[in-house]
Amino acid sequence: MTSLLLETANGVATITLNRPEVYNAFNDPLSYELQDALKQAERDPAVRVVVLTGAGKAFSSGQDLKASMEAGKRNLSESLHKRYNPIIRAIRNMPKPVICKLNGVAAGAGCSLALACDMIIASETATMIEIFVNIALVLDSGSSYFLPRTVGYHRAFELATKASKITAAEALQMGLVNKVVPADALDAAVEAEAAYYAAAPTKAIALMKKMLTKGMTESLDATLDYEAYCQEIAGNSADNREGINAFLEKRKPAFTGN
Repeated sequence: MTSLLLETANGVATITLNRPEVYNAFNDPLSYELQDALKQAERDPAVRVVVLTGAGKAFSSGQDLKASMEAGKRNLSESLHKRYNPIIRAIRNMPKPVICKLNGVAAGAGCSLALACDMIIASETATMIEIFVNIALVLDSGSSYFLPRTVGYHRAFELATKASKITAAEALQMGLVNKVVPADALDAAVEAEAAYYAAAPTKAIALMKKMLTKGMTESLDATLDYEAYCQEIAGNSADNREGINAFLEKRKPAFTGN
């Protein structure tokens, strides 16, 4: 059984972590397969939105500790640079929206993976936990970047140092997820969001993704300059012309992502 599934239809690339027997924990093959799948989704002009999810009951339980023990002592810094960090960078640099379909637990690096996505739609049975401290490790795979920017320093410190498991409802209250739905409604909810983005002006959304990420760390003056730069690019797109024509003609725009 392959440890990752990639399906593309109607402008949507669905990437499924497929190691349900270990709650979609990451071993080396899954790490590199996910890197490759994200590259494929970025390069495919037919793909305008990516959905990332897990098979079975979990989204991802993070690093496969059993596999790590069997492999013997390894350089954790090197492992992050080669395996996890390229995944997080690929999601953040993806010029298309990435939706996390949070179907179950997201723990450790699995939680980081979810937080790296642009939008998180969660089943009401899903949970999130920064579990690193339980084995005397620190946050990695971007959690120390995403977590405090989402929930603030003090709450992030508590979640990180106590490995507090939070429910989907609590995650929604904290702003960690966008929407919580019943488990049997998760597929339909994610399909609706993906359909929206598959028909949206992809180039403008890619620019806004970059702007919002930069805006979390840049000064106001730098942000204003970058907005002007990006607006000039967006204003020269085919979708901008289509949007204006549709407005003037009182019809719904048919964006092509160009």
